[in-house]
Amino acid sequence: MTAGQGEGRTLPGTAAWHALVAGSPWLVPLLCGLLSMLAGQDLNWDLQNYHLYNPYAWLTGRLGIDQAPGQWQSYFNPAIDVPYYLAFTYLPGWLCSFLMGALHGLNFPLLLVLVRRLLPDGGGAHLPFWLAAAGCAGPGFLSGLGNTMGDNLTALFVLGALLLVLGAPLRAPSRASLSAPFFAPATSQVLLAGLVMGAGTGLKPTNAVYALALCVALLVLDGPPARRLRAAFLFGVAVLAGIALSAGHWYWTMWREFGNPLFPQFNDVFGSALAPPIGVGDTGWRPRTLMGKLAWPFLFTLDPRRVCELPLRHLAWPVLYTAGIALLVALAAGRRRLAAIPREARLLMVFGAVAYLLWMNLFSIYRYLAPLELLAPVLCWLVLAALLPGRRVLAAWCVGLCACSFVTVGNWGHAIGVKPLSVEVPALPAPARSIVYIVEAPAGWLVPFFPPEVAFVSLGAGFPESPGWLRRAAAIRASRPGPAYVMLPALRGEPDLQRAAATLQRYGLALAGDCRPYRVSAGRAVLSYRFCGVQPR
Repeated sequence: MTAGQGEGRTLPGTAAWHALVAGSPWLVPLLCGLLSMLAGQDLNWDLQNYHLYNPYAWLTGRLGIDQAPGQWQSYFNPAIDVPYYLAFTYLPGWLCSFLMGALHGLNFPLLLVLVRRLLPDGGGAHLPFWLAAAGCAGPGFLSGLGNTMGDNLTALFVLGALLLVLGAPLRAPSRASLSAPFFAPATSQVLLAGLVMGAGTGLKPTNAVYALALCVALLVLDGPPARRLRAAFLFGVAVLAGIALSAGHWYWTMWREFGNPLFPQFNDVFGSALAPPIGVGDTGWRPRTLMGKLAWPFLFTLDPRRVCELPLRHLAWPVLYTAGIALLVALAAGRRRLAAIPREARLLMVFGAVAYLLWMNLFSIYRYLAPLELLAPVLCWLVLAALLPGRRVLAAWCVGLCACSFVTVGNWGHAIGVKPLSVEVPALPAPARSIVYIVEAPAGWLVPFFPPEVAFVSLGAGFPESPGWLRRAAAIRASRPGPAYVMLPALRGEPDLQRAAATLQRYGLALAGDCRPYRVSAGRAVLSYRFCGVQPR
């Protein structure tokens, strides 16, 4: 065969591969939907605690009827859970799972466009696809695929804000002192990015670390200092506006009802009488010592349960951390020039570093790293490319690390099968006069299946109680002359009746009569709960 005869020929399957890559922005979300559907209906612990109860309570006006059936999380902004609740209520369980997975899968096209913007000349035809696919193959993203925890869902807002900022074209210099074009997003892009980021933060406040990180990253833009400060300031104002749009209604409701817009959190600041003066937050995951902080990526990679209930191990973190420190050393020693790093890459590196430091010091809960986990492969690529030559080798390493992490994916809880969630409910003779106590979590998800006239009150089940809070519970109790009951979830084995009796005793109550079991089923999963009578001691 001569050279002329071989011209225009392609390897077998090349055309199909190009078509697959070209269609991936639509195909990957569909694949995520299918994976979520095959995993089954969401049954994670947080769903059973408050993700199903909160939107139900908001849409049916139960704020003045119940008292924290889902512990202190009962007072989180319910807007984030409304789409799932509506899908759960009106659609088959398999379709609800598919839609949630497909929605989470939209992170892939956002990430793909973002990677193309970050790589020189778009990165070619295939490299952006592999880096975006590797991001969506992280153990945290896959473990949360299709569930209601909100981390994958609100990652859409973080990636969207980044894309709005990084999608800005190079601007021509407006002053003689600037000899080269500089990267600076237009005012409209900064404002829109802030609104998007703020909306995600209002839905899930842990995203505040990403809002602050991007605000700091805007300060490393090229151009005059005044322009950079202006961009960061406008972004911050827009973030506040976005928070007001997605959560302002709820903060106002909390302020009107409890005297604290973030009730019961940060009550040491707002001083509501219905909670003690504590901040309320899950701070038990954070590293305690300076050495622990310095070695944190290695420590939680070796022992993932330092940052998560599941063994989610991602090997990209120690590589990215080591390479980032090596790059800083090389820049400080003059062996690498900052100007040689593309402007967009610098911004993303600063964003990632600041977000990680904030996450480590405020939370250190792995789920909250969802946006950074999606960005980890491209961040590895950018940092290593600034240190070493050989793009193909580096890309292979990044993708290989994420592929190794794939095997550590955990499961937060699913019910395989198409049978919808059903709850057997006891016959109550007088629902409008009845009160049901909850002394053990999670039980909030059962509330929507009971008659709406019944009041549910949590006692000693994880809420930070104050004298004012107990007076409010007593007022609900006084308005409900009876009968009274207690509901005890039995997720694994039988509930501890002796512990429940001891809890009720602290509030002047005692178990009365038999504790009957009732069935809860979803798909092939069968759970139960106990429903007992309660009387004054």
